[in-house]
Amino acid sequence: MSQPENRRPLTSRNSAWAAKLASWAVSREITPNQISQASMGFAAAGFFFYAVSTQGGIVQFLALLLAAATLQARLVCNLIDGMVAVEGGRGAKDGPFWNEAPDRVSDLQFFAGAGLAAGQPELGLLAAALAIATAYIRELGRAEGFPPDFSGPLAKPQRMAVLTVGTVLAAFYASEWTLTVTLWTVVAGTAATLLRRSWTLIERLKSR
Repeated sequence: MSQPENRRPLTSRNSAWAAKLASWAVSREITPNQISQASMGFAAAGFFFYAVSTQGGIVQFLALLLAAATLQARLVCNLIDGMVAVEGGRGAKDGPFWNEAPDRVSDLQFFAGAGLAAGQPELGLLAAALAIATAYIRELGRAEGFPPDFSGPLAKPQRMAVLTVGTVLAAFYASEWTLTVTLWTVVAGTAATLLRRSWTLIERLKSR
């Protein structure tokens, strides 16, 4: 996994439940890489539930709630894998790959799925592309020797929060309209994040 200085600042990392869950994973000899891989499994499940939600009725209601649950499960995996790697001392040499690649796969699956559920597949793919681009700019800056830029307004935790809330609301009210508004919110906020990170990186490169 990533080095401590390259970790996303998260207040939830200091919570008692996160510490207990990380300790449980360490005691069961679950590796950080396995946890990161599990996040892709939750994302695949999320894509499935979004796709199934297009059937409408009670199936739509349940599928959207389950999709929202997988979004949060993905974030828990993202939190715990780093804690097991750093605090638990279980990091592996190939950890940096598994720390990043599953996130890009997960972004694509969740946003593509939400796009299908909204009846706007192109919008879902646009949201996914922007999410992946923000991560690319962050990692490009890190490759150039700068501290990782986790700035927003819609970094990954905020994007997932917006999508989770929008998905839950969609289960109760006008699912396609609600998810379309949610995805446009993600697109706008993520585009602003991409521009902010790009500007910051350009200024850092010019000033060194």
